[in-house]
Amino acid sequence: MTRHALLASSGAALVLVLSLAPLAGTAAVAQTPAVQGLPYDARRGVFTFAAGLDASLPAVVQVTTLGQSRGPRSEGDPKPAQGGSGVIIDAANGIIVTNNHVIENGQKFTVDMIDGRLFDAVLVGADKATDIAVLKIEASGLSQVQTVDSDTLRTGDLAFAVGYPLGLDQTLTMGVISGLNRSGMGDAIEDYIQTDAAVNSGNSGGPLLDSRGRLIGINTAILSGGMGGGNDGIAFAVPTRIMMFVVDQLRATGEVKRGQIGAALGSLTAERAREMGLNLVRGAVVYDAAPGSPAEQAGLRPGDVITRLQNRPVANAGSVQATVGIAQPGAALPVVYLRDGREATASLTVQSADLPTVRTGRSAAMARGLTFRNSGDGAGAQITVVEGGSVAATAGAHAGDVVVQAGGANVADMSALAAALQAARGAIELIVLRDGERTTISLPG
Repeated sequence: MTRHALLASSGAALVLVLSLAPLAGTAAVAQTPAVQGLPYDARRGVFTFAAGLDASLPAVVQVTTLGQSRGPRSEGDPKPAQGGSGVIIDAANGIIVTNNHVIENGQKFTVDMIDGRLFDAVLVGADKATDIAVLKIEASGLSQVQTVDSDTLRTGDLAFAVGYPLGLDQTLTMGVISGLNRSGMGDAIEDYIQTDAAVNSGNSGGPLLDSRGRLIGINTAILSGGMGGGNDGIAFAVPTRIMMFVVDQLRATGEVKRGQIGAALGSLTAERAREMGLNLVRGAVVYDAAPGSPAEQAGLRPGDVITRLQNRPVANAGSVQATVGIAQPGAALPVVYLRDGREATASLTVQSADLPTVRTGRSAAMARGLTFRNSGDGAGAQITVVEGGSVAATAGAHAGDVVVQAGGANVADMSALAAALQAARGAIELIVLRDGERTTISLPG
């Protein structure tokens, strides 16, 4: 189609839209049936979502964190401040949800309300693996959002992001749900809602709302191709399905305890799929199942590829962690997996996460958030999975690193590394090979 034809089509579409809009001096009611389903303000003669959103906007707050600088600092230097957003989910108790990365390393937290009031906040708890944190303020006259189950969402639903981006006052942007069950930005607990609503620096921790102003997620990350890290129309939010599980535990105990299935998992990549002769690139590869674990009892073996869990598609290892991590101990999760290209099913019974610090299976071992196996080069232990939010992730360990020394002793294989980690009562220094270079990692106890 030529440029002129496109313009002509656009013009025709514009005429059609205008023909549906109320004309000056005509009764607005007469025009409403032509635009069934769209919220319409007859008094002003405009389409608007304001009525559904008005009650939720006062519950969106600005969060300011005062914390220690990571660089050298003189005693009299002021502590740097970082800003983000948050949303009140329980007005009676002053409970605010935001991102962990908004409050991380903070010493003091303040909350600015849309009505101009300013409050000091107390940190109830935070969970790095899901990037969720809970603050509490003592205040009266607060508003709160209504929370809905994110599992009811559909791609194409309207979505509104609210927050305090780039130093601006409260800002509302609109988009659609671009995708669900998104993961792949690491092996953390990921099951994101993707939206094209504009989200920028400062929006972190703010709510993602549906067209009725109800909370469906917490804005946490953007994917940006530009040098400045600005909005490119790809943003991610933690769904309320995960958020509420984390918030409830943080409010009850100040920490999050997750279930586990005792499987060492890695994400299925294109390279791994070619090696296995598979024609798919989504799934979680089982590297090993710990002795006596739910994974072993369910019959899972190294090389199996989990494709569905609890009737949810599995994109990578993070998808499995997101489902298992919010399941109660004792829950039975139906699993679908591929073995030698053939589909099979089983049931996984989730166990408590209170496990031995070091677990060794047939071909892999797990300790301190690391899963590792014998290196293919014949020496050392290769890290295959780094659990999101673990001490290993915080220390800077990467999947693919080959550990050649632990605590000053050479590491011959995975058993040697497991023994060194078992013997270490506190922090231990690892020497790893990464891209041909030796790197030191201090792994906390």
